[in-house]
Amino acid sequence: MVDSNTVEIDGVGPVLFKRSRRAKHVNISVKPFKGVHVAVPDGLSFKKAEEFVNAKTDWIQRHLYRMKQYEEENKIISDASVDIDRTRAKRKLIRKLKYLAGKHGLTYNRVFIRNQKTRWGSCSHKNNISLNMKLVKLPDELIDYVILHELVHTRVKDHSNGFWTELNRLVGNGKGMALRLREYEVGRGSGDCTRRYGT
Repeated sequence: MVDSNTVEIDGVGPVLFKRSRRAKHVNISVKPFKGVHVAVPDGLSFKKAEEFVNAKTDWIQRHLYRMKQYEEENKIISDASVDIDRTRAKRKLIRKLKYLAGKHGLTYNRVFIRNQKTRWGSCSHKNNISLNMKLVKLPDELIDYVILHELVHTRVKDHSNGFWTELNRLVGNGKGMALRLREYEVGRGSGDCTRRYGT
């Protein structure tokens, strides 16, 4: 039995069909930088799976368009450090950190501004805060969100309900802000942007 097969679908482009023992139904996934993948359950022919995909081309096209936008935004953020004045970025982020910490009565130890590839920020067990200099390319409310997220970690080290309650008190809808931030993922090909369609 063939394990995988790539088929050119009109209006979609190449689609990878792959046999999956875990799949109970045909599952279409549209992934950034990877394209369209289809999980085909055992017992179903690739031809039948292809018929299903052909019936869902409108859905696939919509999400391919969104993935293209995501890829372009992601590339801008990934390449942003080329256009960033590091001195100004460091000054701006440290100034914001000091202001927000003072405003909300939060304290931290040391601060580091780095050109990180996968994270917007982090807080160590010693309450040292690291911020990605690419933050300066984001909207101001998202910069504030990331900084406050890390400042709350100086009090609550995990992502428990207590953490989100504290963060929500400062930013309103913390998880909503986190979802907005995912539109500007630092690392390429983040699975957070995958769209799936199943039978």
